[in-house]
Amino acid sequence: ALHAYDPVFKQITHSSKVQELGRKLGLERPVVVQSMYIFKQPGIGGEVTPHQDATFLHTEPLGRILGFWIALEDATRENGCLWFIPGSHTSGITRRMVRAASGTSTCVEFVGSEPAYDNSQFIPLPIRKGGLILIHGEVVHKSELNSSESSRHAFTFHVMEAKDTSWSKDNWLQPTPELPFPSLYT
Repeated sequence: ALHAYDPVFKQITHSSKVQELGRKLGLERPVVVQSMYIFKQPGIGGEVTPHQDATFLHTEPLGRILGFWIALEDATRENGCLWFIPGSHTSGITRRMVRAASGTSTCVEFVGSEPAYDNSQFIPLPIRKGGLILIHGEVVHKSELNSSESSRHAFTFHVMEAKDTSWSKDNWLQPTPELPFPSLYT
């Protein structure tokens, strides 16, 4: 929740450029559901396995989650740029992470299974420092290990179009009275 608690990330998330882009994309009532600072340290930054954000941030109907991924440093093939399967956002999802039943030993569990993806379908998307990648909630994406001597830092946040959309009560992340999902538009 950097967008809520840190003034720098709050300013970036709600900047006039981001708000203008949201309006150009036709978002009428976008709310910010989460934000993260992602860093891959030189030589040790781990891979992120193929996934769809809608697995973790589920809405009814699907297709209402949009990731804003901002490169704080150049993201290259060597230091772990994002890779995507073009067109994969049209196939739905096969797995969900949901809250586990009360009293169980874990907080969350997966329902369904992640298919095996053909690595030859992924294309890399290197991007320069300051660039923005918009990520459809259902597109399959990943990032590789950082095998370089350069770090790869990024700030990312996810927005949900709240108009005519329901946030799943089974999602691990839930708004609270103390921390509701704030409007993207201020």
